[in-house]
Amino acid sequence: MAQMSESKNDATAQQPLRLSRVLHARRETVFKAWSTADHVKRWFSPETFTVPDAEVQMHVGGRFDLCMRSPAGEEHWIRGSFVEVTPHTRLVIDMQVTDSAEKPLFRAYTEVDFSDALGGTQMDVVQTYTLVDPSMAWMTAGAPEGWRTTLDKLEKEVVRMQGGTETGVRSAVHATFHLERTYDAPVARVWKALTDETAKQKWFGGTADRWEMLERRMDVRVGGSERVKGRWDGGVVSTFDATYFDVIPNERLVYSYVMHLDDKKISVSLATMQLKATGARTTLMVTEQGAFLDGYDDAGSREHGTGHLLDALGASLKD
Repeated sequence: MAQMSESKNDATAQQPLRLSRVLHARRETVFKAWSTADHVKRWFSPETFTVPDAEVQMHVGGRFDLCMRSPAGEEHWIRGSFVEVTPHTRLVIDMQVTDSAEKPLFRAYTEVDFSDALGGTQMDVVQTYTLVDPSMAWMTAGAPEGWRTTLDKLEKEVVRMQGGTETGVRSAVHATFHLERTYDAPVARVWKALTDETAKQKWFGGTADRWEMLERRMDVRVGGSERVKGRWDGGVVSTFDATYFDVIPNERLVYSYVMHLDDKKISVSLATMQLKATGARTTLMVTEQGAFLDGYDDAGSREHGTGHLLDALGASLKD
């Protein structure tokens, strides 16, 4: 995403741009954000720019056309087509950026890959530029910053798509899931990973380069509480607030927790963790019952994310 700014720094080489972002949503949701003009108009432009017009036909050969308008009213068009469409996994779009008179400025061959990640979906973008007008090198030189603010807007769009912003809708949708993991570690070691703040910090949260810890506290006892609050790449703040109701060392934890995205309460859940020792190995059984609130579309993301966390727990036991 070239940054349409007034600063015209010359680019000495047109190297492919590579960037990635973990978005707080499932792959299906992030992929869908590319699929229609309504979605794309909300996010596919750098900060302060708007997209007043767009046409998106998500199939091979389909159009990907949109107009970016600067705060001063200057317009640039992207005229593109889909080269590859693999649902929820990969997109390739051949784009050409033109000025308001439809004069070609540069080509941006854009490859987008979607993969599961702790916290949601990792989206990797490779954009290869070919200058049509060499005087427009300043635009591609500004692409990293333009993409950064564009992906901030995409983060907000996928949260909106899931119902993670206030809409006035009042609803409750219920879901239950059960997961199991067997770890090559004694039950006391797994118990410590679940109940000791330092040990749990190694696996319960986002990755350090994608997530900034804002607050963490933990008091595992009947009536005790836990809070984990952090800010994701795109600025969305997630907050986990738990209360413990049953604590039997090395055997069972029962707790409830509330999740917020920014200021919106998205769910209230009851979780049960049971541990079973088999020799030097431990099986952890997790059951959750959740109420997803006021239009929030979980679509299985809680179960998916919990599975990633349990895998991260297992990795932490190898340290």
